[in-house]
Amino acid sequence: MPNIDNIKKYKNIHMIGIGGVSMSGIAEILLNWGFNITGSDCYNSETVETLTKKGIKVTIGHNSEDVKNSDVVVYSAAIRQDDPEMVIAKENNIPTIERADFLGELTKCYKDTICVSGTHGKTTTTSMISLCFVEAMKDPSIQVGAYLKQLDGNYRVGNSEYFIIEACEYVESFLKFLPKAEIILNIDNDHLDYFKTFENIKNAFVKYVKLLPDDGLLILNGDDNNCLDLRQYTSSKVVTYGITNKNTNFFAVNIVFDNDGFAEFDVYHNDEFFERIKLSVPGMHNVLNALACIALCNAYGIDNQSIKKGLLKFTGAHRRFEFKGKVNGIASVYDDYGHHPTEIIATAKSLMNKKYNKSWVIFQPHTYSRTKNLLNDFAKALLNFDNIIVLDIYAARETNTYGISSKDLVDKINSLGKKALYIPDFDECVKYIKDNVKENDIVMTLGAGTVTDIGTLLIK
Repeated sequence: MPNIDNIKKYKNIHMIGIGGVSMSGIAEILLNWGFNITGSDCYNSETVETLTKKGIKVTIGHNSEDVKNSDVVVYSAAIRQDDPEMVIAKENNIPTIERADFLGELTKCYKDTICVSGTHGKTTTTSMISLCFVEAMKDPSIQVGAYLKQLDGNYRVGNSEYFIIEACEYVESFLKFLPKAEIILNIDNDHLDYFKTFENIKNAFVKYVKLLPDDGLLILNGDDNNCLDLRQYTSSKVVTYGITNKNTNFFAVNIVFDNDGFAEFDVYHNDEFFERIKLSVPGMHNVLNALACIALCNAYGIDNQSIKKGLLKFTGAHRRFEFKGKVNGIASVYDDYGHHPTEIIATAKSLMNKKYNKSWVIFQPHTYSRTKNLLNDFAKALLNFDNIIVLDIYAARETNTYGISSKDLVDKINSLGKKALYIPDFDECVKYIKDNVKENDIVMTLGAGTVTDIGTLLIK
């Protein structure tokens, strides 16, 4: 059973933005521990309705009187300091804690917190590890960044010493945690609105690695030199994995893909055969994610059969190459959260292992800063699709002080010799696809914003 002594003082906890993926998971964990939880969110949603059914009082709109009765207010990063409920908390001398800080407090409740980090692949790898631990009856607590069918949600409350979580580098949130084990999947150019330079990103990961205790565990992608460079900053045990780098502790060979793009491969551990693994998700990048999972699970004494079964059971998290249905009954529609050039390329390569006629991508850029800083990389990445449609930029937390628009991305793609279309209206985009898609085509909605709604409209 986790030791909750460090948060016992907070009997009544109010959560602003409780409908968010991470916030809702934290809320349900706390509820299961016996805390009195209230919350608010801007919009009603399936998540909010689920929380309500479980007994959590949720107010739509940030005007909840429950703030006054709370011992602490936990708020998501999107909440401004002048938010009405934040103002009420300050007026009543109620402490406020940002979500990442509070999640850090939760990690202190467990003897063994396993943090999965990296620019890409965190949700998938966290999900893989979680299912392997559950299969091995390790009874972990879990916080994952998307809905996972096998958990019927994005969290699990266990009674063991294990807590498996995603650890995001944005605004250096992962430095708030207390890890016993870390996986670093990759280090790439992203979140430059905060980090400004790639050197600052790498320095954040250096600080993150230094959080590990001497008896901790560090799992590194041996195909990524930026990851390997981190070995010098820890006295913890280091285990590496890779595909192109065979000088790693775990590596994959004899990789084959079936008609769905699902990989089957041999894993070697320190040059000795370990196991033949079959995946139920497409793409070479998921072979790497699976290797990270295998390396971690092996270090924790999980048997090979549980690893095999856990990986095979993982059919994808919500919005990770998720099959939505058919458009016009003839073409497959998939939805993916990918919003970085590296992720777009990985998704496109996954498609190459499938049998189809032509590929379509409907891409919604995410944040002005990312679009501005990585414009050329986005354009080159999208060239991997046969047909390209670009929506307006999803602003998220930003205002357009960067002088960038989706038209700039379309112009860049066109200058590289492939025609891209700028279609900002969702209904118009849906109509265009329905009028032009052919039998056995694949349509991919891609991005971290509202582009997922188009997939839903296409299959109606």
